[in-house]
Amino acid sequence: MKKTVSILALSFFLILSVESAYSQCSMCRRVVETNQESNAYRTGKSLNSGILYLMAVPYLLGAIGVAIWWKSKNKQ
Repeated sequence: MKKTVSILALSFFLILSVESAYSQCSMCRRVVETNQESNAYRTGKSLNSGILYLMAVPYLLGAIGVAIWWKSKNKQ
């Protein structure tokens, strides 16, 4: 019970602290729009590559965690 309450409290705190993460979206959007207007697609392509990299890291870490869990579960 104590573990469940602490996990719920941590989850609640993390959900409330996410609000400031939205501040960069408008900046990235404006950079891409400016570069498209001036036909400088290289910066937009680099920005997309960076977004894909940042998006892939959590999935990779999750896959590694599941693989470790699966391996330890099958040993028992």
